[in-house]
Amino acid sequence: MNRYPAWKYLLLIGVIAFGILYALPNLFGDDPAVQVSSARGFDVQTELVEQVQDHLDREGISYRGMDITPQAILIRFDDSDRQLRASDALSDELGDEYVVALNLAPSTPNWLRAINGEPMVLGLDLQGGVHFLMQVDMDSAREQNLDRYVNDLRNIMRDNQLRFRSVRRDRSAIIAELRSEEDRDRAYDAISRELDEIELERTRGSETWNVRAIIREDVLQELQETALEQNITTLRNRVNELGVAEPVIQRQGSDRIVVQLPGVQDTAEAKRVLGATATLEYRGVDEQNDPYEAERTGRIPAQSRLYYTREGQPILLSRQIIVTGDQLVGAASGFDQQSGQPNVSVNLDGAGARRMMEFTRENVGNRMGVVFIEDRPVTRTENGEEIQETRRVEEVISAAVIREPFGRRFQTTGLGSSTEAGQLALLLRAGALAAPMQIIEERTVGPSLGQDNIEQGFRSVIIGFALVLLVMAFYYRVFGLVANLALTANLVLVVSLLSLLGATLTLPGIAGIVLTVGMAVDANVLIFERIREEIRNGNTPQAAIRSGYDKAFSTIADANVTTLIAAIVLFMFGTGPVRGFAVTLSLGIVTSMFTAILGTRAVINLIYGRRRKLKSLAI
Repeated sequence: MNRYPAWKYLLLIGVIAFGILYALPNLFGDDPAVQVSSARGFDVQTELVEQVQDHLDREGISYRGMDITPQAILIRFDDSDRQLRASDALSDELGDEYVVALNLAPSTPNWLRAINGEPMVLGLDLQGGVHFLMQVDMDSAREQNLDRYVNDLRNIMRDNQLRFRSVRRDRSAIIAELRSEEDRDRAYDAISRELDEIELERTRGSETWNVRAIIREDVLQELQETALEQNITTLRNRVNELGVAEPVIQRQGSDRIVVQLPGVQDTAEAKRVLGATATLEYRGVDEQNDPYEAERTGRIPAQSRLYYTREGQPILLSRQIIVTGDQLVGAASGFDQQSGQPNVSVNLDGAGARRMMEFTRENVGNRMGVVFIEDRPVTRTENGEEIQETRRVEEVISAAVIREPFGRRFQTTGLGSSTEAGQLALLLRAGALAAPMQIIEERTVGPSLGQDNIEQGFRSVIIGFALVLLVMAFYYRVFGLVANLALTANLVLVVSLLSLLGATLTLPGIAGIVLTVGMAVDANVLIFERIREEIRNGNTPQAAIRSGYDKAFSTIADANVTTLIAAIVLFMFGTGPVRGFAVTLSLGIVTSMFTAILGTRAVINLIYGRRRKLKSLAI
């Protein structure tokens, strides 16, 4: 007798049902859609939703549905013709403040989406687009940080009325040369009070008394990490201009950034947009004059300039700049300890801190505006020829009241939500000076090639799967049919796990699935051949089944565990497509062991396990 306990059958049924449920979204296809989001990454407001709905109704463009999230509006259509008409209409209506992107939205039913049921994400090699690998110059980032601290040391000594001969950078250290030992000691004390992130040492030159400053390694690493994150944030803002709904912008290693833009075929345009620059300025708000009157009459005070907030409201700012983004060291969102309201903490370098202190000391109770400035590359057509231009866009992203004097570190409050605070911090960091980058690898995948990859990959899976089914059914009869059921369940489980984990399916990933099909059969072949051997040795059918599964387990485990170790190593040290192959291979190994050992034995036990006088097996 070969019987399974009830809980194993329940476990098997539950796992298979789970796999079918989360593999279902891949059967429903995609809807043509238009995605509307803020060009600055701010939350979608109710007014925008109403504006989009009203404009589509006025244009007579019907839509299937509208999905609204805090970051974007996704409008679904029945066909691509309505999708293109809606995209053109909304682009004209909303202008440059919003990104209107063509998209293909999964048509997954609401009840599946409610349980996070989503289809697999297709990679660049399947969908088509461009791929950039960008190298961040960390040596330049270190030099920029050292130069910033050189200026800080000079300002500290000037503020403390210390006479010094020079402050210079010496490789990874900063040397401050002073004229006397007393000046050196005073400089040492002043610098240690102002800058706690550097290590100081008193040294002696031939004719000078020196202070040698070394930035702590952990501080340098943090500054490099910040520079890398700033570059990633800037790239995300630039990619919005391309109208790419689902770009991939991620860090690779310690100094590289991968940018994948599905659906984009114009490499030159992508380079132009990714190379756009941005900065920011802090200016005082003109509280004496009415910005609405200045906008209406066109008469702007000589000492002021007319700006607009991101909501389109006019505001007058002083022509005199307090500090710029080049003097910004960092920005982070958080909450005010006293009021509990969201805020943004800003860090300035020495020169900016001194100028900010002077301004805020004289303007307590007044407002200070933050102007975000970017140079956007645009293409216009004149006399049938495309002309490349750079258009400067300036907008006020914050205007807060100065509560008390501040210098190096200060907070911006009055923000509506923690999300808005986080977005503002990203904008501030994106405008700050970041490490230079260069494109070291560039690839373009055409949409037809991507479609060919999908068709050929799918065909390879189907052909391999069908051939395995035929051979197993012919060679092992009933046991072969049971193995085919397990193989089908294995494919369903792999697809469901890829969908649930949100893993990106690439062409090497499809190769991993094909390899998984073969490996899943290997386990069953080992078991069935062991059962045959037991029968030839004179064991009863029931004993042969029991011995076949028990004795083949160690061999199956050894083979799969060694392959799993190789897949893990590929995932840890590989990049891009290699990691995609490793993911599908790892998932396939785990699911194949489950279906080949637990699944097939459960079915075999149902068929043969209760027969006491079993004389032969259809194997």
